[in-house]
Amino acid sequence: MKLPKTTLILILLALGLGSFVYFHEIKGKSRQTEIKAQKQKIFDFSADDVQSLTIKFKETTLQLEKRNTTEKPQWEIKSPISTLANDAIVSYLMDLLVKGKSERTVSVLPTELSEFGLDKPIATIDVKLKNQQSHQLILGKGDFNNQFLYAQADNKNMNLLLVSKDFVNAVNRDISEWKQIEEKTDLESLPSLPSPTPTNK
Repeated sequence: MKLPKTTLILILLALGLGSFVYFHEIKGKSRQTEIKAQKQKIFDFSADDVQSLTIKFKETTLQLEKRNTTEKPQWEIKSPISTLANDAIVSYLMDLLVKGKSERTVSVLPTELSEFGLDKPIATIDVKLKNQQSHQLILGKGDFNNQFLYAQADNKNMNLLLVSKDFVNAVNRDISEWKQIEEKTDLESLPSLPSPTPTNK
């Protein structure tokens, strides 16, 4: 059976269109997703790479430094006091810095920074790595529905990120919370009770 010429042309067009859709939409979208995933990561370093952190929040500047020891705690506070740091609290912040992702990137002009709260940031986190490289995360105000924070990482081309509000929870702490919790080793002895004396009746 011989197909009419128009039917053959339609079949070839359908095959061509199907191939285009497959390669452009399906293959292309998976590649776009990979690029988007790479763009979403805020920083590209590991927790082991970090040597020190400087956190500016409200009127406080907190300096933390990693100790050259395998013992816990691994961090110590250098300023405004000098003491061992609470590893759990520092690890929470480190986890956000290392694994944190941006929901979206927004391009702005330098004159628009104040609209996003970045002229007077709510917090600034400076990270110094062991290889002497440094990174900075500036936290601005919340977005329109207050789900994320506007932030700027390393002042990259005036691109703002939308990051988790957990960053504020991580840094908005009293100095006492950053200190290592002292373990109480001295157990108070129970008061000695007089031993019962037998009574003869």
